[in-house]
Amino acid sequence: MQMAMSMQLIPFISTPRQGQLINLNFSNKSSILSRCLIHNSDIQTSQTQRLVHHFNPKTPIEEAVTPPTSWYTDPSFFHLELDRVFYRGWQVVGSTEQIKDPRDYFTGRLGDVEYVVCRDDSGMVRAFHNVCRHHASLLAYGSGKKSCFVCPYHGWTYGFNGALLKATRISGMRNFNVNDFGLLPIKVATWGPFILLNLEKENRSQKEVDCHNVSKEWLGSCSEVLSSSGIDSSLSYLCRREYTIECNWKVFCDNYLDGGYHVPYAHKGLASGLKMDSYSITMFEKVSIQSCEGSSEKSEENYDRLGRKAIYAFIYPNFMINRYGPWMDTNLVVPLGPNKCQVIFDYYLERSLKNDTDFVEKSLQDSEKVQIEDVVLCEGVQKGLQSPAYSVGRYAPTVELAMHHFHCLLYENLTK
Repeated sequence: MQMAMSMQLIPFISTPRQGQLINLNFSNKSSILSRCLIHNSDIQTSQTQRLVHHFNPKTPIEEAVTPPTSWYTDPSFFHLELDRVFYRGWQVVGSTEQIKDPRDYFTGRLGDVEYVVCRDDSGMVRAFHNVCRHHASLLAYGSGKKSCFVCPYHGWTYGFNGALLKATRISGMRNFNVNDFGLLPIKVATWGPFILLNLEKENRSQKEVDCHNVSKEWLGSCSEVLSSSGIDSSLSYLCRREYTIECNWKVFCDNYLDGGYHVPYAHKGLASGLKMDSYSITMFEKVSIQSCEGSSEKSEENYDRLGRKAIYAFIYPNFMINRYGPWMDTNLVVPLGPNKCQVIFDYYLERSLKNDTDFVEKSLQDSEKVQIEDVVLCEGVQKGLQSPAYSVGRYAPTVELAMHHFHCLLYENLTK
């Protein structure tokens, strides 16, 4: 970029005489720099788009190669994903359990977007950009309960409806309308126990969205299938676990979507509680469901944590719902960079078992073991992707259908 800029500037600078001072404050300097930046940005976007087309979604899975390593390692590709995938459509950000009562709130970050989700005094769920309108300080941190949002920088204060309630030291300020400086709202919705944000849609009116439309946009024709599979608000929220993993967010998704391919090799304890030969995969518009029957025999190792059937639902682009026995856990994969992601696990359980301490502790220990095994796998894959020895791979056509479906959906988003 520096070379391109200097080439543009050279014709405007004459050769100085000895001792002559050069005035570089020429009138069109800003426009020159702007053109340089735009030109270089266009080149970068064009180069990144070429990386997208290194994958061909029209090739049958039996002949297809996987996306190239650049999809998992290139910083510019990661930023394209944020813009085309995560800043568009509905994205899960949390659980209604986090804001059970009025004035509860939680904060988060997706890409460059800082957000705060809260429940106002009337019980309505709201979401805002978590940025003070005065000098851009983050407004709230973590989660909890407040009577209002007070900026830690200069004390500007906002209500749970986003309105600016107090602006300090503004005497003498002209052309200032307090109604123009409320928090910027984000479109928010709930489905079952899940909270979703849509960063591409302005929500100036802050009216509650139509849940039926949200369900259709987010889940397509799969909504009723998931509801009838016990994925709803009837379970009791139990706890949360978080894992920061040194891998691209798609590596974790790919691992989830390999049709149980890796389970007998990497999760022998889990495999012992499943009938792997019963594994099936069903695809919908933006959802894939993998299901497997549980082992019918109880033993000390298999104490019916998995039940008679396990269902693993992947909701594009980065949310997983696992329903098995009396349990449901969800996995939210948050992209942190080309080589890093955070996976947030929320656990739900049938109310009748919530106080069965032994059962809960053993179940969570077994789940933790599986997660640690997956962390090792995913971080190993990321290291392999960064090696010059690997460029593209292949799909196992009978089991990696959901993974291929995921990659095709990504391609569709990235080329729009």
